[in-house]
Amino acid sequence: MTVTGRSGKVRLERRLVTAKHGAALLERKQHIMADELDRLQLHADGIQREWEDRAREAAVWLRRAAGLDGRAQIEAAAPTEPAEVEIHWGGAMGVTYPEDAHCRLPGTPLPGGSSALSFATLAHRTALTAAVEHAAVQRAVLLLSTELAATRTRQRAVENRWIPTLEDALTAIRRTLEDQELEESLRVRWAADRNEKPVGRPAQPQVPQELESS
Repeated sequence: MTVTGRSGKVRLERRLVTAKHGAALLERKQHIMADELDRLQLHADGIQREWEDRAREAAVWLRRAAGLDGRAQIEAAAPTEPAEVEIHWGGAMGVTYPEDAHCRLPGTPLPGGSSALSFATLAHRTALTAAVEHAAVQRAVLLLSTELAATRTRQRAVENRWIPTLEDALTAIRRTLEDQELEESLRVRWAADRNEKPVGRPAQPQVPQELESS
């Protein structure tokens, strides 16, 4: 970074102010995202436990239905249309991530088979809804974690590299300007001293002695 003169000093000072302001904004962004990430992680942990419980319950009822009704009856109870997922997007500090997700479940065929098959159908629908919610919040955690890590990297780069570089350059140019001002001050002082030095009187001519005695 080669900057000289008073105009260069002003530019460096402005850059330094901008860099420090940017570091403060990055720190504020980091705190906000960290708080939001903690909230999302807590929510994700709860959703994960719910999804795992629903998945285990669905597996239990599926085994019971398989033993009582058989594979053909289970396949006949499966919906003919796929489920649809609707994701609501939100964000914080410029980061977009899923805030919520809803699963629209298809209709089920007319009930048949044992009660175990009915419970298995209901359990799997509930597990699917929990799985969709868990996937959405996990995606949100991943996106926010990635941005938080990038923000911390940018903040460290500004604080540990960019700001010290600007400060060193500003210190160097200030010293150069101070040296120039000192040199100019000394030059002016020397010039003033020469102008104020008194001019000596011209010497009186010597009169010969013989002329004095005559």
